[in-house]
Amino acid sequence: MIFHFLPIADVGPLSTLEAVLLGLVLLLAFIIWQLTRHRECHFLGESELPIQEALRPLAGSTQGTLIGGNAVSLIQNEAYFDAVTAAMGDAKHSVHFETFLWQDGEASDRITAALVAAGSRGLEVRVLSDATGSFRLSEKTLDRLRQAGCKVGRFHRYSPGNLGRLNVRDHRKIVVIDGSLAFVGGHCITDEWLKGSEKFSRFRDITARIEGPVVSSIQACFLENWNEVTGELLTDWRTFPEIQPVGEISAHVAYVRPDSCPSSVQVLHYLAISHAKKSIRIQNPYFLPDPNGAKALVHAVKRGVDVRIMTPALCATDEKMAGRSSRFQYRRLLEGGVRIFTYRTTLLHQKIICIDGVWCGIGSSNFDDRSFKINDEITVGIADPVTVAELERTFEQDAEECEELDFEQWKNRPRFDKLLDAFLYMFNEQF
Repeated sequence: MIFHFLPIADVGPLSTLEAVLLGLVLLLAFIIWQLTRHRECHFLGESELPIQEALRPLAGSTQGTLIGGNAVSLIQNEAYFDAVTAAMGDAKHSVHFETFLWQDGEASDRITAALVAAGSRGLEVRVLSDATGSFRLSEKTLDRLRQAGCKVGRFHRYSPGNLGRLNVRDHRKIVVIDGSLAFVGGHCITDEWLKGSEKFSRFRDITARIEGPVVSSIQACFLENWNEVTGELLTDWRTFPEIQPVGEISAHVAYVRPDSCPSSVQVLHYLAISHAKKSIRIQNPYFLPDPNGAKALVHAVKRGVDVRIMTPALCATDEKMAGRSSRFQYRRLLEGGVRIFTYRTTLLHQKIICIDGVWCGIGSSNFDDRSFKINDEITVGIADPVTVAELERTFEQDAEECEELDFEQWKNRPRFDKLLDAFLYMFNEQF
């Protein structure tokens, strides 16, 4: 067999115009990179105070405020849909709903029916979904909402005006009822969260139901993206009512993502780890720590903290490349004494961090660079031993469905697996 290669044309030197255009393209790329990059968190020290004595500075360092007088309950798995639709049915003034993944199906029908019913009763209903995450949500469903009087916003729709921001996604999952009751967690609006699919059984997830004065901060978080998308500003007393204490729990909210600075969600996770004296429990579906995050966890082990991580096994994740990328840091963590459990039953989707049995963070944020540096996220810090105890019991129950990784076996994995994990980790911000 004879191969014939075509000669490469001699294009010659660039003309002045071509050189100028190339220079402008490179300059534009540099400007976009400068505008979108964020500084790294480098806090690896150990806080002298236990976390329960440092709540106010912890909240302040993450652009939040510690607020007392709240009540919190946890909603697990498909019970979310009953709880949220019931709350919408009891709403008197307003329903604010924000989500990332939303796809037509039974779960969507239930949420849509509750929103339509609220809008038909004359309530102020605002619905915000991420355009990328909810691209499978039909116009028919959106039209149902609009016809019922609901206001609908789509975050970063595909348009020339959003060209530089399409990679920034609204990953928050928030429901605010009458400005005084909120739901914050990991649940999305697809059937995988309600009853499962042919590929996966029902996803594993947790959302917090929160009442009390801290709901005003959650409302402010919702309005941040609502204002960006619609331009609507809300200053009425029903949006921000005076909320009387309903419990004894102190809480704070992290959601700010300042330009060129670490996001408050990332800072909260790193500072919480630095305050740990006894134990750290993390459940997260996309656990891709950067080198500083891995160092912080290993440093916690060195000072005597029992650190345990739970994340989906590769066979149970819905994002295979993200799952492989996350494995790149496992050797460093295992060698440093961090215990890693891989959940094998279905996608484990809750985003939970517990510190010393007294404080927890619950929200939408994954432990990865996309959540910490690119997406819009929310984490609610909750100082309540009862809530934390329930989450730790859940961790232990879920551990029964896990395989704990062994360091010796892990470091002796096939070379190809190691190389593939390392290659994919180079793109971890985009998973």
